[in-house]
Amino acid sequence: MPDASGGYPIPDLSGRPRESTGSHPIPAVEHSHPTAGTYLNVAAILTILTLIEVGVFYVPAFKPFLTPILLVLSAVKFVIVVMFYMHLKMDHRFFTLLFGGPLLLATGVMFGLLFLFGVLTIGS
Repeated sequence: MPDASGGYPIPDLSGRPRESTGSHPIPAVEHSHPTAGTYLNVAAILTILTLIEVGVFYVPAFKPFLTPILLVLSAVKFVIVVMFYMHLKMDHRFFTLLFGGPLLLATGVMFGLLFLFGVLTIGS
């Protein structure tokens, strides 16, 4: 519906609560931006996960479970990168759902293809 000025209102997807005094909304205080230390900690975690991935590849005992282990580790790294470096952690939940829905669909397709081509099997 058009507003009083005849235009259509633009939805607020910033995730910030709005308090109204009359017809003029008061913008809320923005979330604090992560510090350089936060980014260095995230980079250290990603480095450790990468080292674990490389280590898992070279351990013969993990050979039967190599694909699922690497997929899980990659998914964890992906989520960390998206949360911090793409700032989804600080954005509105709508954007997280908009990004996460297709990600879940792609994960389902990926596992379906792994079963289809015999990389993963159920039972023996």
